[in-house]
Formats: sequence, C-alpha cells, structure tokens
Amino acid sequence: MKIHTLFFLLPLFLSGCFNDRGVSLKYYNNCEEYYDAQGYYHKQCDKNIVEYQEVIDVLKPSQDPSIGSVR
Repeated sequence: MKIHTLFFLLPLFLSGCFNDRGVSLKYYNNCEEYYDAQGYYHKQCDKNIVEYQEVIDVLKPSQDPSIGSVR
C-alpha cells in the first residue's frame, strides 16, 4: 500500500513546468527586458525552482584535481 501511495504522490511533487531556463511553476516566465539610460540590456526573470545553469555548475568537475570532487 505504501508503494501505491508513493507512486501517486510522486508525480504531484515533481509536477513542474520545463521551460528554456529550468523548472518553474509556470510554463512562461514573466521576464522584464529593458535598456537602461546608458544603453545596457537588462533581463530580469522570476526565480525558477531549478535553474539549468545551477545544475551544470554542480555537475562540473573540480578545477583543482588535488582537492578532489567534494566541495
């Protein structure tokens, strides 16, 4: 019975929307894009549950092989 409950609740906990930046609660990000007075481009987006860049940074090997892969 516990297995059935787990298989029922697991999709509810993992039901995020996959978009181009990561996993969020909404499919479309509310990004605000603008240029400031100096002409620099800015893009401010809502925070995702999981950002793909964070996952890539965690999976990168350590730069110093003498230290090891534990951070």
